[in-house]
Amino acid sequence: MELGFFTMPIHPLDKDWRLTLKEDREAFLLADELGFTEAYCGEHVTDQAENITSCAMFIASLASAVKNMRLGTGTVNMPNAHPAAVAAQVAMLDHMLDGRFNFGISPGGLLSDAEVFGNLDADRNEMFLEGINTVLKIWEGEAPYNIEGKHWKITTERTSMAEIGQGIMPKPLQRPHPPIVVTAVAPFSKGVTEAAARGWDPISANFLMPQWVASHWPKYVEGCERIGRPALTENWRVARSVFVADDLDTAREYALGPDSPYRFYYKQILTKMRKNNRLGLFKTHRDQPDEEVTLESVLENLVTWGTPDKVTDDLLAYRETVGDFGILLYAGKDWVDPELGRRSMVLLAEKVKPAFNAAISSKTQAAQ
Repeated sequence: MELGFFTMPIHPLDKDWRLTLKEDREAFLLADELGFTEAYCGEHVTDQAENITSCAMFIASLASAVKNMRLGTGTVNMPNAHPAAVAAQVAMLDHMLDGRFNFGISPGGLLSDAEVFGNLDADRNEMFLEGINTVLKIWEGEAPYNIEGKHWKITTERTSMAEIGQGIMPKPLQRPHPPIVVTAVAPFSKGVTEAAARGWDPISANFLMPQWVASHWPKYVEGCERIGRPALTENWRVARSVFVADDLDTAREYALGPDSPYRFYYKQILTKMRKNNRLGLFKTHRDQPDEEVTLESVLENLVTWGTPDKVTDDLLAYRETVGDFGILLYAGKDWVDPELGRRSMVLLAEKVKPAFNAAISSKTQAAQ
């Protein structure tokens, strides 16, 4: 198992924006120092708590500081952006990162974003597919462009002067394009199958019950088999809310207590999903009554917390439930206590990961 980092992020509404951006940046730099292999951030423009408004801009700010790990958009919400802008900005970002870029995409799940961009009542899945298909056509094509869809028309035919470079759009450094990843938030996601059939890889969201996370791997295998592609566990990323501390009482209070950033995070998510009629993500079985889905039940099922030994054991048990995966994406939270926030990442990298991998190796050897 490798480690990655993912943050939406979600911060207290009254916290200084400059401070949240500074802390998010520090978390990415710490992840790089600790040997995390990749890191992603989300974007929303109409959420005071999820206050990174452009994941591409945030990642660009890290380009010269992050030395080893890959950086990714998590995700570009395709219906909310013009495909030509996405194609150009991502191509530039891939060059800025010297090819260490993963292109995370989605239809976008925040309804207030959809409303502000005018697509609340549109078929956003249709827009998502047209958007990414258009971006790929731009990258694989040559000027002058003439790409016409239902939602966007891309052309430079009337103004092209190829001899001086006018009307020509940039291509990414990685060919034919950066690795594409999609975040899966639905049980038995058909999107995982379709993504795998296109050569893309999944991220299973950290606000999905373990049994629903487990449903993603068979869907990924199904898509890979359709095109004769090997289904490799190292390509499956699973996000998880984890907190590690040196002592159990500190871990319990920071992960579950009244002032816990994990409690605040899941209160935000639960409120949104309840409003959007998506409580099924938090149900342990499909016919579970809505009233049984409480913040306490969500925290119990979706936060792994404790000392390094306890977290190692709990993650091994989690792996038994969801299946083998390649990268555990540590889901970033607000640093209510910066020292504890940093320490958690350090302990995960230096204590939990080695113990986890040693246990898996020992179990594998014993089975041979």
